[in-house]
Amino acid sequence: MLVSIEDAARELGVWPETLRRWEAEGKIEPPMRTPSGRRRYDLAKLRGLSPHKAPSSRQTVLYARVSSHDQKEDLVRQVALLESFSAANGWSYEVLSDLGSGLNYHKEGLRQLIGRI
Repeated sequence: MLVSIEDAARELGVWPETLRRWEAEGKIEPPMRTPSGRRRYDLAKLRGLSPHKAPSSRQTVLYARVSSHDQKEDLVRQVALLESFSAANGWSYEVLSDLGSGLNYHKEGLRQLIGRI
């Protein structure tokens, strides 16, 4: 079944611009075009793709931090909430976390996170 870019994006759980980018990068087969130039995607070909399996180099990085060892249980809850949300959305993710003051910019997890930007 051929569908519009909006419907194809909704089916995959991505934005229409993501489909346009994948097409430009050669990561997906170019869609059929109507005489007026509108894209029509074959859902059967796209159904194998999903945001966490999509042809993209992006990865979700979860970062949680608390300011003291007294709040370690809060950190565990933060990480669990972030993991639950990410898993529910089907995302592939990595967790980075730190214990310590927000004014300390030398925390290992924070440095790793900034290094990925």
